[in-house]
Amino acid sequence: MPLLDALARLNDAYPWSHNAHYHPWIMRQLPPRFGRALDVGCGSGDLVRLLATRAHEVHGIDSDERIIGAARESTAAGLPVTYAVADGTSYDRGGPYDVITCVAVLHHLPLAETLAHFRRQLAPGGTLVVVGCAREDTRVQQLLGLVSVPLNPLFGWVRNRGRRAAAPPLAMTAVTRQPDIPYTELVREVRRVLPGARLRRGLFWRYTLVWNEAR
Repeated sequence: MPLLDALARLNDAYPWSHNAHYHPWIMRQLPPRFGRALDVGCGSGDLVRLLATRAHEVHGIDSDERIIGAARESTAAGLPVTYAVADGTSYDRGGPYDVITCVAVLHHLPLAETLAHFRRQLAPGGTLVVVGCAREDTRVQQLLGLVSVPLNPLFGWVRNRGRRAAAPPLAMTAVTRQPDIPYTELVREVRRVLPGARLRRGLFWRYTLVWNEAR
């Protein structure tokens, strides 16, 4: 369709990271100071460096060796940060963690196994924050998706200050895949593994999850 083609061209001209859009929200869910933090699927390390402004120590992991190399190059030597090429379902070094974050990665991993692993890795009183992607399977989600379509190039134009980008942000070069788990199924599994978790559906094809480990 001509309209969709025009929107796609605008998105290409003014790219911006939907994941980075949620970083300020993530930081608002966390304490002013905390000890250890783990960012699963850290990509180019943007969130890792934000977490390091509050944490004593931050570990960033990603299965993509190339993007981990880029994250190391982009991180100042003095920050309390380490990176590793690792899988989110099995990484167990440095824990337990006071904070675990996971942005647009959970749909790449086995859902129940990964959530259970995160729960085991959290310290008493710790906080898990997830920004994820799921397949839209309700009218509310489909409506939010439709609203996001015209908003997407508008946000891109504003964030790029009306200038065409020579290349997308480094964070947008990571490997991606479409989610295959329906949102309603994801909600059921989250409720089972993480009782009391706060789940919300957001714009730009994302949902949010916050869970606190009891002390």
